[in-house]
Amino acid sequence: MNAGHRSARHLASRNGASICRSCREKTLSRKPYSTAAAATAADNTAGPASSSHIPPVTATAAQQAYQVRAGVVLSRPPLITRDLHPFEKAFFLYQRRLNERLALPFTRYFYVKKDTPADAEWKRKMKKRLTPARDIGTYNAYGNEGWNDEVLMGAQESEPEWQVERLLEDAEAAVSGGGIGGESGGAKGLQEGGQPAVPEVAAKAVVAEPVERPMPRVTEADKKGDLRSLDRLLQRTLYLLVKNKDGRWMFPDDQIVGKENLHQAAERVLIQAAGINMNTWVVGNAPIGHFSFNFPKPRPGLRQNVEELGGKTFFMKARIMAGQANLAENKLGFTDYKWLAKDEVEKAVTLRYWSNIKNMLAER
Repeated sequence: MNAGHRSARHLASRNGASICRSCREKTLSRKPYSTAAAATAADNTAGPASSSHIPPVTATAAQQAYQVRAGVVLSRPPLITRDLHPFEKAFFLYQRRLNERLALPFTRYFYVKKDTPADAEWKRKMKKRLTPARDIGTYNAYGNEGWNDEVLMGAQESEPEWQVERLLEDAEAAVSGGGIGGESGGAKGLQEGGQPAVPEVAAKAVVAEPVERPMPRVTEADKKGDLRSLDRLLQRTLYLLVKNKDGRWMFPDDQIVGKENLHQAAERVLIQAAGINMNTWVVGNAPIGHFSFNFPKPRPGLRQNVEELGGKTFFMKARIMAGQANLAENKLGFTDYKWLAKDEVEKAVTLRYWSNIKNMLAER
């Protein structure tokens, strides 16, 4: 018995009734380290028979969890300006006609020199459409009806296509020599007093040069209804949708593997799903939305002793700058793809999927 053990017994015997029974038992039953070590050694020498009373360890229940998946909202931004509303078209034409009226105080010789080919061209245009402006229709800003420069909504003069055609006609007439060597210009051009504007010269045959036409807003892919082409709906944002092995349309996604983050997983999904023939850019490191789903019944997970109830997909925003999707060698089981606008995506996906992704998509 060491000194510490004796002092504990001495204090317990001196205080007597002032120490409760439970505290006295704890104090007296405390063993020093040497005593505990001797007891352990005695247990070890007893052999395996002494450990037969230890109950067997039972297996713990499987932990329930959700898959963490990374999805990619890959989009092609608009390539041209949006289509104008009929009111906007009519208002812009009104502004151009108003500008024509505001230019009245200036004589035409403020813009062109008298008795020159440019002066003859000015007269030709004035005779044909009553105004030198090329895209405001037949409008006489110098007459009594000059104040009536408004146009009704839906009028053909307010349509951009009609204005482009008028500009092209003007350009083709200029390169063909109709304004300078033709009957309305050159020798036949007259001054206000009726005198010839320029000396009479012999008309020369001029070879018309082709005028470059602007690219149309409606492409061949729009006319054919090719949903796989990126050359359609140039004024809208298109999103890449793929068809999985169950026949449902969705954004490309896959389960996160190892220690990769959402950004790394999104880049891997793009390569494994749509091939390497695309120049893409994953924007940022934070997701723009998520979608949760449950499996029909729990399934074993990738980790040991983990049971997966469903999945949680976090969507990353990405842009395509060049290239095209190719599912020939995809490793995620996708069978088809489409480039769709927002309203077309709504018709392709399920109602529950749409309710989770609609706020992530742009209206145009």
